[in-house]
Amino acid sequence: MNELNYTTAMQRLELIVAQLEEGKKSVDELSELVKEASDLVKLCRTKLKATEEDIQKAFEDS
Repeated sequence: MNELNYTTAMQRLELIVAQLEEGKKSVDELSELVKEASDLVKLCRTKLKATEEDIQKAFEDS
């Protein structure tokens, strides 16, 4: 999953949310979607944190 970029991960999250809101998934499918969404959120947080650190370093080096 780390090969996903932030934009692609967010798009997938939006799709999962839409599927969850439909309420037409089985319990098993819901479980898998929630697990995937959790992994995507972690990935996005990691990428955002790395970007924030890069920005802070850039300003510190100036």
